Amino acid sequence: MTLGPTDRVRNVDRSSIRYMFDIAEEMDEDLVRLEVGIPDFDTPAHVVDAACTAAQDGHTSYTTNAGNPELRDAIADHMASDYDVRVTPDEVIVTAGGMEALHLAALCTVSPGEEVVFPTPGFPNYWVQTRMADGVPNPVPMPAESGFTLDADRLVDAIGPDTALVILCSPNNPTGRTYDADEVRAVVDAAADNDAYVVADEVYLGLSYDRAPEGVAAMAGHPENVLTVNSCSKRYAMTGWRVGWLAGTTDIVDQATKIHESTTSCASSVSQHAALAALTGPQDAAEEMYDAFHTRRDYVVERAATIDGLTCPRPEGAFYAFLDLDLPGTSLEIAEHLLREYGVVLAPGDGFGEVGSGWVRLSFANSLDRLEEGFDRIERAIDDAR
Repeated sequence: MTLGPTDRVRNVDRSSIRYMFDIAEEMDEDLVRLEVGIPDFDTPAHVVDAACTAAQDGHTSYTTNAGNPELRDAIADHMASDYDVRVTPDEVIVTAGGMEALHLAALCTVSPGEEVVFPTPGFPNYWVQTRMADGVPNPVPMPAESGFTLDADRLVDAIGPDTALVILCSPNNPTGRTYDADEVRAVVDAAADNDAYVVADEVYLGLSYDRAPEGVAAMAGHPENVLTVNSCSKRYAMTGWRVGWLAGTTDIVDQATKIHESTTSCASSVSQHAALAALTGPQDAAEEMYDAFHTRRDYVVERAATIDGLTCPRPEGAFYAFLDLDLPGTSLEIAEHLLREYGVVLAPGDGFGEVGSGWVRLSFANSLDRLEEGFDRIERAIDDAR
């Protein structure tokens, strides 16, 4: 009997993260919500205005399947100017968020039984999307003792003839770590030697704090083997607008467009006009958001260093910190204890792979006041357990 999509993902459920969110939603208490990766800012006003104008002017029909040509031009310009990645507009497809771009990349590159290699801790949907493409997830644990930074040797050892795709997410979800160029090049070289593609999941690249952002395709010796995924969601507080993109060789983009045509047709026309305004319009609001996240990152690092019983590898990007707390139990037990007894909501670390067992993810996409309150409660929980 042929397996359906539900069967393919049944054993890769990462429900502990969703479980914490659902419990928090049902509780009528003063909770400090630090579990979700949603910017706590409104979409910039000029972006909303552009969408309203587009709707009022009748731009509410289908666009071309690959996306509004003007937006594809803007995406290519944005990738070159901000991340030094050079693509033509024909090498870009506009998608319904970065999530669809990741899914299309897997469907276009992975044949049944082939492997998808990715470092962990990692984004839970990598497991699911691999299964949806009839592939085999091959998660590779990065060493906790080095703060989960990318260890190219471990990843290269996992890449072989059965590897179809390698996924690199930098800055990383859930750790906030960014990857060194030499390590990235070694991984891309190994993938190319095995006729595999590399997906560069760069949805957080615009939130890099300790170094200038540079795309994987710009670092690599084989940029033709790199498929770049990005979106407007995090950088421009546009999570609900659902606009992302996949950039790569024209053969991959053409195949992705055929699938996209049969599943989505096109990204929302109104949202595409909003994305165009985000990329080409004033950047003041985006810069203010960036500065706020940077300030919060600094607070998280400084505050974590003062708490005995808390370890936190330095997040160099995104808006996440991965915490090792001196509390008993599994990741889920620790997270649920903190929620029910102290009113602070975190994501269980084992939802990002077994290497995250015993850890929790904190999102600093919340105000400094709430972050301070959250850390106060975490510190109290650690003290009470002694």
